[in-house]
Amino acid sequence: MTKDPGFDHGLLSPSSAGRPIEAVTDDEAVLQAMLDAEAALVRAQAQLGVVPDEHATTITAVAGAGRLDLDRIARRGVKAGNPVDALVAELTAAVTAVDPAAAEYVHRGSTAQDILDTGLMLVADRALRLIDADLAATADALAALAARHRATAMPGRALTQHGAPITFGLKAAGWLTGVLDARRRLRSVLDGGLPVQLGGEAGTLGGYLEYARLAGDSGEAYAARLIRAFAEEVTLAEPALAWHTVRTPLHEIATAASLTTGVLGALAADVQVMTRTEIGELAEPAPPGGGLSCALPHRRQPVLATRIRTAATQVPLLAASVAHCLVAEDERPGGAWHAEWQPLREALRLAGGAADAAAELTEGLTVFPARMRANLDVFGQLAAAGRLAVWLGPPFGPAVAEEIVVDLALRAHQRGKSLRDVATADPRVADVMDAGRVAATLDPAGYVGAAGELVDRVLHRYHEGID
Repeated sequence: MTKDPGFDHGLLSPSSAGRPIEAVTDDEAVLQAMLDAEAALVRAQAQLGVVPDEHATTITAVAGAGRLDLDRIARRGVKAGNPVDALVAELTAAVTAVDPAAAEYVHRGSTAQDILDTGLMLVADRALRLIDADLAATADALAALAARHRATAMPGRALTQHGAPITFGLKAAGWLTGVLDARRRLRSVLDGGLPVQLGGEAGTLGGYLEYARLAGDSGEAYAARLIRAFAEEVTLAEPALAWHTVRTPLHEIATAASLTTGVLGALAADVQVMTRTEIGELAEPAPPGGGLSCALPHRRQPVLATRIRTAATQVPLLAASVAHCLVAEDERPGGAWHAEWQPLREALRLAGGAADAAAELTEGLTVFPARMRANLDVFGQLAAAGRLAVWLGPPFGPAVAEEIVVDLALRAHQRGKSLRDVATADPRVADVMDAGRVAATLDPAGYVGAAGELVDRVLHRYHEGID
């Protein structure tokens, strides 16, 4: 069914519009997830002999979002404060049109929160698996970059200024570390199992048990059997009890989304800096129609990095909204539960858009080693001045060695000469280091410390798999 013009088409959401994450988080996907929960519930009840099998089959066949009026459900849901009552009315009418006898088994014993919460867990499960796949692709691309550029020297930057040299491999390894951390957190959520919601009106499963007794089931251990059967049918985890006011599952999902967009946002921020015209060390991939400026067509704008940063800026606030809803009163809260839905869905949607963009960005990133070396040479041997101070430390002491190097650097700058020439001519240096040693010490490309070894450590973690 085509979306009504009143629904979000993503016009102001370029981070995710038209991307795969939309298909599992939009209104139709949420509606289908709730219908999947309704159908799974009736199949679980049929497993236990409370619903005739043929009626469960009929309800499952009818429970498709394309059969129902999404717009009407959304607008009728305003009166109930949630969309489930309207969904049940629409689904019951659709089932009645096929088999009136099956209609009485729709939503039997259930409550709106059971269906909506289970639907949200299905949406989250589907979204997180998409995100995880994109993070895996991003990790693969970053590992390849780290290995390929293990020794590619470039300026290190601190507080916006050039600092000691690093390698681009180390930079990529840092990005990779963040992505691996995000995947570990995300996989812990998925592997721990997102739970179904099943409690009935007050978390006791009272309605479900009464219908079981009506069907001839004594009710002994029925609650445990129903929870297990429902979890199996909907392929989610089995909770110990209803979590109507224990909202930790949603908090864990939102936190994982926030961590994901945060680490990808840091990567994107670096890419934006390194693609600046005056720096020019990286370039984003330029798909047809992407990254071009209508005013300045020679530019390749960092659109993918911008999409990622857009998401990274928004998701922490959305996650905070979900966290605030942990404060839920009584057995079913009024307001806190309702406030979670949109922030959680939007956090997933933005995280999915960011992960999708990160995979595309890292797989197609162009690296310019020559430009990195040219930027490293902006300060030239001054970038390795700290290394010279280390070697002058033993004969002069650390404090005096630092004073000597500062003096040499100032004279080199004032006279327009290289630090190497000024240092070689200085008798204090010449007494302890020959010209060759000075030149080698002041080569900035040789002053990258243990960058290669550190890259290898991260690559080892990557090859070992999620830890």
